[in-house]
This record gives sequence, C-alpha cells and structure tokens, in this order.
Amino acid sequence: MPGGIFHIDAEGRLVELTEEPYDSEELLQSLLADYPALMAGDQISSDDPRRWLLVKREAGIPDQEDGQDRWSVDHLFLDQEAVPTFVEVKRSTDTRIRREVVGQMLDYAANAVVYWPLERIQSEFERCCEERELDASEELERFLGGDEDPDRFWDHARTHLQAGRLRLLFVADRIPSELRRVVEFLNGQMERTEVLAVEIKQYTNEAGGRSLVPRVIGQTASSESAKKTVRAPGRSWDESSWLKELELKAGAPSVVVARRLIVWAREEIGGEEPSWGSGAKTGSFSVGFEHAGTRHVLVDVFSNGTASIRFMRLKRRSRAFAEEAPRRLLMDDLNRIEGVNLPHPEKAPTFPLEALAADETMEQFLEIIRGVARKIREH
Repeated sequence: MPGGIFHIDAEGRLVELTEEPYDSEELLQSLLADYPALMAGDQISSDDPRRWLLVKREAGIPDQEDGQDRWSVDHLFLDQEAVPTFVEVKRSTDTRIRREVVGQMLDYAANAVVYWPLERIQSEFERCCEERELDASEELERFLGGDEDPDRFWDHARTHLQAGRLRLLFVADRIPSELRRVVEFLNGQMERTEVLAVEIKQYTNEAGGRSLVPRVIGQTASSESAKKTVRAPGRSWDESSWLKELELKAGAPSVVVARRLIVWAREEIGGEEPSWGSGAKTGSFSVGFEHAGTRHVLVDVFSNGTASIRFMRLKRRSRAFAEEAPRRLLMDDLNRIEGVNLPHPEKAPTFPLEALAADETMEQFLEIIRGVARKIREH
C-alpha cells in the first residue's frame, strides 16, 4: 500500500500527502527536462554535487557510421565535468522496466561512443536551446558559471565519450527490486561507466499540493570509490611535454611546424600564449585571441601530428561564419594547400601538420588564418 509524507505548514497544521503514480511517462520526462535537479546530483556525489545541462530530449542514436537513427534515449545531459549522462524514464507499471530497459540502455551507450561525433552533440544542444527559446552560448556559460572555457568543456565531453566514460540513469516513480539488483551489479563491475537508478516518488494532497522525493539507488561504497578515480581524467600539458609527445608520435618535421605555430601565436596574435589542453592520451594547444569579450580559437594542434579548424565553433562564435557559404570558402582555401583535404565545413576535420612543413605552404596557411581573424574582428 502506498505510503505518505507529512508537512507542517506555516500555521502549524499537519498536512498529509499520499503517494500517487504519475499520470503519464511524458509527465515525468517533462519534469526532468524542466527541473534536472530532480536527478539528485547531491546524492550521486555528496562531495561535489552533480549539476545537469540538458542537451536533448529523445536523442537519436545510429547503429552504423552515417546511418539513420535506430534508437532514441529519453534524455541526454552533461554534468559539470562534461560526462555524458543517458537517462531512460519508465513508470513502474511498465513491465519493460524490469529487464528490457537495461538492454536498451546498453545498446544506447555502446553505439553512442562509436557513432556519435561531438559535433552532433553540440548541434543537438543548440537545437534544443532554440526549441526552448534560449540562447545556446548564454545557457552554456550560465551553466559553467565562468569556471571553465566552453570550448574546453566540449573537449572534455569528446574525451569522455571516446573513452566510454558515461553515466547511465534509470528513472522511475518506483524502482523494482529486479532492476535494483542489475543496477548494483553493473555499477560494481563497469570500470568507467556509472550505472544508477533514481526513484522519484510523487506525493499529493486534496488541495492540489504536490511533493517530489528523489532517491538514488545502486551506489555501493566500493563502486563509488572506483568511479572517483576516473571522473576527472586528463593531463596537465605544457610546451615541453607536448613537444616531446609530438616528436614521439609524429616525428621531427611535425615538431618544426608546431614550433613555428607557437612562435606565430605569441608574436602575431596579440602576444597570447597558446592554450594547452588536458587530454589524457592526446595533448593539444589552441591558438586564439580575445575580441569583444569572446575568445575566438583559430586553430587547434594535437600531439598526434594533426591540426584542426573547428568550423562549428566558428559558426557559434562569430557572425562572420554563421552562414555555410563563408565556412565553405574557408575550407576551399585550406584545401588548396597541398596535403590538406578537408571533407566538409561542418565538423572539425583534421589535416597532417607535415602538410605545412615547406615555407610556402606554412605562409599560405598563416595568411588564410589571418584572414579568418580579420573577418571575426570586422563583424
């Protein structure tokens, strides 16, 4: 028999609220989208409560490269460390919550880490904000609270996704014992992925009052300790360590190119130091400048011997590249450099640093990047 909770109001009267099921699964889904705090981030991590950024409701997942979406997860969130968090919602009256939902969630995770490029996640977030009449850049900066650069936040999301470092949350008004046992087992056995259930009970009274009470299920002391060792991956790169890694992975010619780009960044782009990334396996640095209160990144260089122009970031950050035509012109200019073959102006395609080894190709590249900076400043 459903239990109740008791509330003493401001006038000292005792008000009883009785547990009630949700009218529909859609209602519970909408509550999570509007009030992500219901996922009890303080219970998931009491030392550093999780906060949630909604990326997409009904996020489609394909099962092959460039394929059509085969599944859709009810919600995709990122927490403040950019850990992708998949949320599947079921009412306790749905028999699929006992076994089938677990297989669904594992399908989602296994295919997303392979077939979800970061650029798709960013695009989904932007579309979700548009649907909710929010500015995507402002929403992300509000979420980060000025503590982290948005580009680095997305870089962390990419690293987590590629490493299979995820969080899987099963949400229901009541978590059955069968699901609880599976969740506890998976959470104890999976090294990088956190698997939890969140039970959100609803209590109402005759006057129309309503209380929602979340409870996290599936944590054990051993699993929580193990997950803490992988929540904050990364490495503190600097110029010396990064160049050593580059030489090891790509050879001396790439090091020469990278050194020239570092010097160029310091001497020409307002004297700004390159911004070093924190990738666990692949280091990076970015060359950029501040303009009108926004940092614009022109090029990213990686310790595996590649570089990238992030077209989608240019689209988000500057009106000069908001439309496809100028991004496509930029791509065409870059593709005129021998050894550079960028396939599209929408994501973050890479090219080998060695393509810039000759003096003339390096100068050709730098002149293109100077043009990008001019256009950004003009707009």
